[in-house]
Amino acid sequence: MTKPSIPVGIIFSQHGPYQAMGCEIFKSAMMAVDEINDQAEFDFSIIPHVRDPRGIVSEYHTACDDLIRNVGVEHIVGCYTSASRKQVLPIVERTDRLLWHPARYEGFECSDNVIYVGASPNHNVLPLVRYVLDNLSREIFCVGSNYVWSWETNRVTRELATAAGGRIIAERLLELGESAVGHMVDEIVRRRPPVVFNTLVGSSSYAFIRAFHAATTAAGLDIPMLSCSLCEPELKIVGPASAGCITSSAYFESIRLPENRAFVARWKARYGEDSSPSVDGQSAYVSVYLLARALQRAGTSNIGEVRRAAAGLRYNSPQGPVWIDGGNNHCVLTPRLAVSNADGQFDIFWEADAPVKPDPYLTQLDVAVTPARDGASSGAPHLRVVK
Repeated sequence: MTKPSIPVGIIFSQHGPYQAMGCEIFKSAMMAVDEINDQAEFDFSIIPHVRDPRGIVSEYHTACDDLIRNVGVEHIVGCYTSASRKQVLPIVERTDRLLWHPARYEGFECSDNVIYVGASPNHNVLPLVRYVLDNLSREIFCVGSNYVWSWETNRVTRELATAAGGRIIAERLLELGESAVGHMVDEIVRRRPPVVFNTLVGSSSYAFIRAFHAATTAAGLDIPMLSCSLCEPELKIVGPASAGCITSSAYFESIRLPENRAFVARWKARYGEDSSPSVDGQSAYVSVYLLARALQRAGTSNIGEVRRAAAGLRYNSPQGPVWIDGGNNHCVLTPRLAVSNADGQFDIFWEADAPVKPDPYLTQLDVAVTPARDGASSGAPHLRVVK
């Protein structure tokens, strides 16, 4: 018998300034779709309706509007950057659709019409900055793309550093897709900061990492680079210059879990032995599986029923146990820290003892707590809410 089908929108940029990551995320989402459609466990098939906004921010709204009005989708898996998510958010809220957003993001948002599958700031920014403040330096030089991800990440970093008696030395931003990084690298070499936090996106980041490595090597400087987004496919794109970056993420290909070993084996069988899944790609894979299991549990594609079915839904994913917190639609994840190596992989040197509840507004963060200790308070008064 032919299974009934459920249309699902897939929106990722496969062209444009961050096409490399968009393609990787798209590949992971389609791998999950094909696996689900082949499994007898699911009594329906997912029909993917793919849109490519080409990295043009306004095109995300256009693509989303087309999927909702002309295709009739109720569920959309998509968006890599927060700029794209912000374009899609008003229309999914107005039409009461559900966006399954896979990418790690800056937090300070909570919509009934978004399932936030990627890391919240307490999963990646907080562990990274506290590690740096406690082990490397309390002064940080920030470079990033000029949009909400960098703005908010830098703001939280500033709060933490200031509370620890440190400071942000500088905050230098480039427009999305800009690759003229020479002035930033020159300033870093001249000022010799103890660490550099890189929140640049796509081709901007690749250009910066190469130029940074070349300039600091020539100057005889050893300045650690930090990231909350660098992933294995990007290490291959950048080349040897990418080695040594301290990265915070919920997923690395080197995670030693049977679920991840099986996932990586399936990935390489499908896309080639030399390929690697990315953190946001793995999260897109998880997004599709969470959606499918919520649809199966709900017995309908109705938004309200699926949202209720998704709350608390546990999935033993490649990155470990993941489930959706019904109180804020964000996922419970396991934070990890790793350093990139010359083989294009990450060596994990720390991970949380157990999955950590999402705290997108950092309401449990006490900025007065020293980096070496974990602590909570009733709130963090200086961390403003950003809608």
